[in-house]
Amino acid sequence: MSDLSSLEKARIAAAAALERRAVDPLAIDVHALVSFADVFVILTGHSDRQVRAIAEAVSEAFSLRGEKPLGVEGLEQGRWVLMDLSDVIVHVFQEEVRNQYDLERLWSDAPRLDLGLPPPDARRHSAH
Repeated sequence: MSDLSSLEKARIAAAAALERRAVDPLAIDVHALVSFADVFVILTGHSDRQVRAIAEAVSEAFSLRGEKPLGVEGLEQGRWVLMDLSDVIVHVFQEEVRNQYDLERLWSDAPRLDLGLPPPDARRHSAH
């Protein structure tokens, strides 16, 4: 897809999502556990409208770099949107769906990656 590293893609996706007020961003390094991706990015939105807006912001962030997701699933329903960015898979959930599937627990053996994001309190203050 590009010359960006998996971590750079994860950071771009998370930063774009935060612009649409996504919460609880998490990146999981799955490269040693699966063959289809290196990183999962997990994000939460509060409503179907917000989940769609987050996914669209992520897609737009990559479009601005001349790239687009290989596939997007779940955009119409807005409960769980899955975006395939080749080596990075972005999951945007509504909170109850994220809790139901609990990918953090499913992939609990995988290392968490530092997205280099400001702490939640700093993000809240910069949004006002």
